[in-house]
Amino acid sequence: MNEKIFAKSVQVISADGQNLGVMETSAALNMAYDAGLDLVEINANASPVLVKIMDYGKFKYEQKKRANEARKKQKTIELKEVWVKPFIEENDLNIKLKKVFEFLEEGNKVKIAVMTKGAKKVLARGRDAVPQLFEHITELIGDKGSVESKSKPDERTKSIIIAPAK
Repeated sequence: MNEKIFAKSVQVISADGQNLGVMETSAALNMAYDAGLDLVEINANASPVLVKIMDYGKFKYEQKKRANEARKKQKTIELKEVWVKPFIEENDLNIKLKKVFEFLEEGNKVKIAVMTKGAKKVLARGRDAVPQLFEHITELIGDKGSVESKSKPDERTKSIIIAPAK
């Protein structure tokens, strides 16, 4: 910017976007000062260097404002968690799924985890109780969401992560 431009000749663009052509850096700097503006380097790799006459403070302010607007419109996806038991009753499961559907509609991912307290009880009723439960849950969710990942078989807490449907 201004005196920090070391190129001997520069391609100048005026404040209103007109191409003023190639000229000495000092002449371009004088034009910018006469207009009460700054000479800003746009592309240092071009031959000759591309510069623009502009109000640099106003440019930075507008750039910051645009970045803040983009940040406001940005949606952060959260991972919500719902815990269920391996032998949950159908009505209780429906209540949990209502919450899951709310989270998915908001655009969040949902982790459904299974509490396996008393492993002997789970083993007594069958080892495939948790996979069957997850299968049943994915059927009930249907096209409202898709399974993104499943826990590994050797993990203590079994879970699946469901992403919202696109």
